[in-house]
Amino acid sequence: MRLFWLPVLVLTVIAIPASLFAQKSSIVRLDGSNISAAEVDATVTQWMEKAHVTGVGIAVFDDGKVAYLKTYGARDAEKHLPLTPDSVMTAASLTKPVFATMVMQLVHEHIIDLDRPIYEYLPKPLPEYDAYRDLAGDTRYKRITMRMLLDHTSGLPNWRRFTDAKKLKIYFEPGSRFAYSGEGIDLAQMIVETVTKKPVNDLMKERIFHPIGMDRTSMVWEERFEHDYANGYDETGKSLGPERRKSSDAAGSMQTTLRDYAEFVQQMLSGTILDKRDQEMMLSPQIPIHSKHEFPSLSRETTKENDNIHLSYGLGWGLYFTNYGKAFFKEGHDEGWRHYVVCFDKPKAGMLIMTNSSNGEDIYDGLLRTVLEDTFTPLEWEGFKDSRELAHR
Repeated sequence: MRLFWLPVLVLTVIAIPASLFAQKSSIVRLDGSNISAAEVDATVTQWMEKAHVTGVGIAVFDDGKVAYLKTYGARDAEKHLPLTPDSVMTAASLTKPVFATMVMQLVHEHIIDLDRPIYEYLPKPLPEYDAYRDLAGDTRYKRITMRMLLDHTSGLPNWRRFTDAKKLKIYFEPGSRFAYSGEGIDLAQMIVETVTKKPVNDLMKERIFHPIGMDRTSMVWEERFEHDYANGYDETGKSLGPERRKSSDAAGSMQTTLRDYAEFVQQMLSGTILDKRDQEMMLSPQIPIHSKHEFPSLSRETTKENDNIHLSYGLGWGLYFTNYGKAFFKEGHDEGWRHYVVCFDKPKAGMLIMTNSSNGEDIYDGLLRTVLEDTFTPLEWEGFKDSRELAHR
């Protein structure tokens, strides 16, 4: 049962100077049809109201460039402060593909080998590190590679705290199947920091954030973010405040903005952030996915429902195939934060949705279908709601 909501915040589009936006009067959708800016605004506000979402930022991409970028609603509902394209938000798992991109740069420079067992990079056996002592006695850790960590086939759980024993364990033969793993990304971070002898925040700033102009992005909270940041809100509309992360976590600590993350996506679509061969490898299927759902990650329930779109995982990105070519996508899910991005390789089109609400996932399908004409998202696998069902409630 939902608690009292503040409807004025979700019914009202916050007025922000047009100079802050990259937007056209109309957007070309995947099928070649057009949708006007006014229709986009109406769609976003309609779904915000229906799903009780506090703030939303969207970026729409066409021909490898940002065609529309706009924010709606509040970054602070209590103070009636509008969400802006430069409001700092917790990226949650949208952090992972940015980190993976940085790793691919290290691969290009032969600093990291995707297929070398990761234990060979360490000065002592992996179980001798406090965070990995649970793996003592299971030599399968010696088979784990960086490729397996980035394509989520390491055999590690999403997070040990979600398992019954609350201990780290290898649940299946590394490389044999897909099972989403934040633990795997954290292990990848440990390897990268060991090899380069640099903190991941420094590496990300040097290799990604600064070079492409992600000027309000960091792996940890910075004092300069205080003048424009978003609070996260739970399902009832209660403020959870910002996440002032003090330590870097490649699996989800990145603090960023709609504008900055849209710049990263634009660079991916235009193929300017990585060497062409490295990007092709990153966005090539590494493992087919036959799990019924993405979560719980260790479930053994399987399906063939997504075989028609060849659902698979690349390096840091989920993948599927459509009439518009290969699509690469990623979700971001944390308490108070829900984000989604999907891009289509052939038309170099896509959409980024960022919200500061735990209800944010309920608007994805409605926005993707209406604004982008994207009907391909594997909703059941990702655990998202079908907008056609929600529309009749």
